[in-house]
Amino acid sequence: MTNIHQIKQLSIHTYLSRRGIQPARENARCGFYLSPLRSEHTPSFKVDYAQNLWYDHGTGEGGSIIDLVMRLERCSFAEAVQSLGSEEIKPIATVAPALASPTVPALRILSDMPLQHPALLGYLKERGIDPAIAAEHCREARYAVGGKSYFAIGFRNDAGGWELRNVLFKGSSTPKNITTIDNHSGTIMVFEGFMDFLSYLTLKEKAHPTCDVAVLNSVVNLPKALPFLQRHAVIHTFLDNDAAGRKATAAIVRQCSRSQIIEQAFYRDYKDVNEYLKSRQSVKERTRKLGRGL
Repeated sequence: MTNIHQIKQLSIHTYLSRRGIQPARENARCGFYLSPLRSEHTPSFKVDYAQNLWYDHGTGEGGSIIDLVMRLERCSFAEAVQSLGSEEIKPIATVAPALASPTVPALRILSDMPLQHPALLGYLKERGIDPAIAAEHCREARYAVGGKSYFAIGFRNDAGGWELRNVLFKGSSTPKNITTIDNHSGTIMVFEGFMDFLSYLTLKEKAHPTCDVAVLNSVVNLPKALPFLQRHAVIHTFLDNDAAGRKATAAIVRQCSRSQIIEQAFYRDYKDVNEYLKSRQSVKERTRKLGRGL
């Protein structure tokens, strides 16, 4: 099967089901899944069965089955089409255009204020992050989903969207983008997410970096960061120790060939910088208690 229109009619629901990915809840028109593109605890990956489209509320991404395969398999458009052309997936029933309606992001930012809610400050402490440092870079964001309002730690990106975190939720508002800090330095640090950025600052016990910073807010945003990265003579990478992080690091090495790339190794035995920070603080706490005879 090589017709692009026909391939786009292949059922996303069936494609995911064949890979053992089932909806957490669904009705006749749509299903909500735990995102197959990232780690989360609250299902925010929507598949519209009638339109055969997907939308990840956590990243602001969405599209056809081809777009999904490109993200899941980290492959090109042509490779995704070729892969789907060999799949035995039945097309969905055709929906008349008049009945179709665009998928609208459910999450809406209501307001933001200085970071001060005790629950959010407590969550930061659980993650080992100094709340005072976090308050220099984050806001307390109020947002609505499905008519209900919530609050979270908000980290703003360069396009005006927000990364949102609290003890129960990990997501973002649209538009999805990178966050940069330009100190006009020849050196830049690259982080996958803002929790790792805040963890690094906590480890260094300083609120503001002296060199430039790029927080990807998801490795999928790396292409948006490359022009900024390529301006720097030295690039320090702090990406996750997983397949996606290693692939992104390799892409930086390849795409920024004129720069010196320094892969940070101090957290090599941990998933990311935050896991390393929490481990260090756990050891310090045990040592402190032993010193007090507890």
